[in-house]
Amino acid sequence: MPSLAEIRARIAAQENKSNTKSSTTQSDNSIYPHWNMDEGTTATIRFLADGNPKNPDFWVEKQIIKLPFNGVKGHPEMKQVVVQVPCVEMYNDGSTCPILAEVRPWYKDETLKEMANKYWKKRSYIFQGFVRQNPLGDDKTPANPIRKFIISPQIIPIIKSGLMDPEIMELPTDYVHGLDFNIKKSSKGGYADYSTSNWARRETALTEAEQAAIEAFGLFDLSTFLPKKPSEAELRILKEMFEASVEGEPYDNERWGQYYRPWGLDAPAGSQTESAPLPTRTAPVAATNLPAWEDDVAAAEASFTSAPVVVPTASPSSDKAADILAMIKARQQKAA
Repeated sequence: MPSLAEIRARIAAQENKSNTKSSTTQSDNSIYPHWNMDEGTTATIRFLADGNPKNPDFWVEKQIIKLPFNGVKGHPEMKQVVVQVPCVEMYNDGSTCPILAEVRPWYKDETLKEMANKYWKKRSYIFQGFVRQNPLGDDKTPANPIRKFIISPQIIPIIKSGLMDPEIMELPTDYVHGLDFNIKKSSKGGYADYSTSNWARRETALTEAEQAAIEAFGLFDLSTFLPKKPSEAELRILKEMFEASVEGEPYDNERWGQYYRPWGLDAPAGSQTESAPLPTRTAPVAATNLPAWEDDVAAAEASFTSAPVVVPTASPSSDKAADILAMIKARQQKAA
């Protein structure tokens, strides 16, 4: 039984972390929180190309896996925790995710599908660009007006299907003949709904101020906002954590805390991350080696409407983003 002094110290530490979280969130508003829009409002944004010339798309796909645990070993006050870890398949370099390799066969068994969905990778998409019409009255444009956008799986098909429109002759990111994208928020079944979002039908050029911002600040390399790719040692840790999660074991901070740990839990004594600041997330998920800006990404992804998990199959080539953009370029050459 902890003493009164220990209880007071713990409460004081939790309040300090909460205060740190608030100040951190206020200091960085580079992510545009469109999920905070009121129902019936529209945000108009202009996507920009990826600063990485090797990326044929103007976005990157982020894939994470959530590992639920029945509490934390040695911390009876923490009943249920979730640890968020990266899926190595997002790096498109042929790497095999040890967790998905285990989960994929589960879809062949009807009794295991619900469990498979729980451990299947969750996707979101990272873009950059300008906010041209902003319904958020309390949103402050940062010094660098090129914002990051965390787009949900509900919106990305709308973006891709619009690119297939034969009337679109230029890339939407073109500085002179590009297109804006309208994020429209409504509700359906008690959840936020963005299904009426759409591409603008009229081309518009970037303003002088927007072009000056690109010249002054440059474009982000979107891949730098993905989680760090796990090393071989970390992949073994991920597999170990996954197996413990499936078995219903509590999270073991001594074994895994220097790699990935739940929100609000300090790294184990003697680890390399012992003195690192705690992640300041608004949801009880964390991966301690993710970029600091991921704090807001967790809140964004927590606000997304849950979508049914589709059993993994090979995507048709026409649905691949690179193929879609190649089709647009082919239209440009044909029209020239």
